[in-house]
Amino acid sequence: MAARHNNINTIFVVFPVFLVLVSIFCSGCPGPKKEKGTSLKIPRGYVDQLDIQLKDRVLGFGPFVGYYFKPENPEDLTRLSFVCFNEDQFYTRDLPENTLLFEGDAVLTQLTDTGFDVPTQNRINPVFFEEAPRKWVNDRPRPRDEYLHFHSCYDGLGPVLAGYWIRHQGKASFTYDMGGRMGPDSPLYHEVHPGIDKQFATIMEFDAGPDSRHN
Repeated sequence: MAARHNNINTIFVVFPVFLVLVSIFCSGCPGPKKEKGTSLKIPRGYVDQLDIQLKDRVLGFGPFVGYYFKPENPEDLTRLSFVCFNEDQFYTRDLPENTLLFEGDAVLTQLTDTGFDVPTQNRINPVFFEEAPRKWVNDRPRPRDEYLHFHSCYDGLGPVLAGYWIRHQGKASFTYDMGGRMGPDSPLYHEVHPGIDKQFATIMEFDAGPDSRHN
């Protein structure tokens, strides 16, 4: 059994006209896993949660199942690399537990305040592209057909408009069906193959944070 460790690194980021002070809290090794599949091997330097001080606010990002992040430049958190594992077979039953499903990158973005009513009912609140403000969808990083998923940061009150546009690169072939919980009629359901996943659901997720009342 491995204990959780907190390693704190402080990073200064300018984005786009303000100073971001970032403290990265490393979760260390997770708790015991079931005796199946392969053991979870998180690459060195990857963490499951980021704490960001943005002006006079502290924002959080993560954790969510299977995802681990690492700044591409230790002094700049505007771009992250990430890995995604099939923890507890959460994303697919086609592959064993803890199989590496995706690698990719994430780009920090401050969404324009358009007056859109961001949902806050749940821990993670989805808004599909068809429902989102056109400016948000059109302003995502290029190539736009590769950055298909946005995940917000959060503060003590819930989701905020700062977050990351994420590009997924498949590392194996499998059916993305949320561990069998979603069928072909779900917009999340699709076939993944090695390479950039251009079939990933076009969705923006607004995260209330792990300490929200929804947990």
